[in-house]
Amino acid sequence: MKVFVIAGEASGDKLGAALMAGLKQLRPDVTFDGVGGPLMQAQGLVSRFPMDELSVMGLAEILPKYFALKARIRQMADAVVDTAPDVLITIDSPDFCLRVAKLVKARSAIRTVHYVAPTVWAWRPKRAAHMAQHIDHVLALFPFEPPLMQAAGMRCDFVGHPVVTDHIASADQAAALGDGTSILVLPGSRKGEVSRLAPRFADVMARIAAKTPDARFVIPTTANVHDLVQAQDWPVPVTILPPASPDKAAWFRRADVALAASGTVSLELAANSTPMVIAYDMAWLSRMIISRMLLVDTVTLVNLVSDTRTVPEFIGKACQPGPIADAVLAVLADPTAQQAAMDTTMDRLGRGGLSPALRAARAVLDGLDQPAIVDHQT
Repeated sequence: MKVFVIAGEASGDKLGAALMAGLKQLRPDVTFDGVGGPLMQAQGLVSRFPMDELSVMGLAEILPKYFALKARIRQMADAVVDTAPDVLITIDSPDFCLRVAKLVKARSAIRTVHYVAPTVWAWRPKRAAHMAQHIDHVLALFPFEPPLMQAAGMRCDFVGHPVVTDHIASADQAAALGDGTSILVLPGSRKGEVSRLAPRFADVMARIAAKTPDARFVIPTTANVHDLVQAQDWPVPVTILPPASPDKAAWFRRADVALAASGTVSLELAANSTPMVIAYDMAWLSRMIISRMLLVDTVTLVNLVSDTRTVPEFIGKACQPGPIADAVLAVLADPTAQQAAMDTTMDRLGRGGLSPALRAARAVLDGLDQPAIVDHQT
């Protein structure tokens, strides 16, 4: 069995690696081709080019790399058609991956699976109908997504979110990190995010330190932003965790509160029962366009999955250090307010059930027996 798989960022690399492990467990004869990061490479993928080339977010951020990305899209579509795999699995990064799938479908009947439903519930709802022209099957992370995809004509399986299987440190491991107030600072996993958010997060940290002198600030990093985080001028002493630090899980469990960029990290925090404040901003053009298209009143996944609004968030022009610092201090004063929402979120994402990796692998294999759509439109 041949699988061509494409992931474009760290979260997709994690999903892809788990899915690959699940497929290997169910189909030992499986082989892989495509693009992925270190986790997928550890599962046997030889990436055709560095995954970091695709780690671009925001309309304004994509523009300078448009022609390079367009060339990569064509290269990947050619590779898929030439190698004729049993299935093409694209993971998240819809602006890149769905364009590859479209070109593949224009030239073949190769089955296409997209892992992570696009956020049609948040903005650009017509994307579901558009992707149905060249995507056969969607693997959804959230339980409210399948009806939206199915209504557009695609098979869609809720497979659960991999955060429910993440390693959680023990209470003893967390306690071993010491006493005092511990604050996780998570300014993002992309260079653009860190460059934009770190100065504001630094201001927040200074304000918190002025009112909480014993506060200890800890910043976990990923490989692509570690040097950038280290180069920042932090106004207070910080502990910067290198990529793959053995203490990362313990700090997620130990922290009293987290200040985090919007994204899946909010689910990692919820899995550790760590209350949070979410803050995010983007390039001005991206902010103006997306703010006018947004369909929901919150972008924080814990709020969305739990159907609550207990996690404070400061998005776009609201991403200002003063109010953010006040919110962090308020959460420190009442850290239990978010607990029920975090528990509900984990339960709804599949905690305690079959692992999402195996559910996703089973869904992919089950779908191979179904006819694939053919779209020979250019």
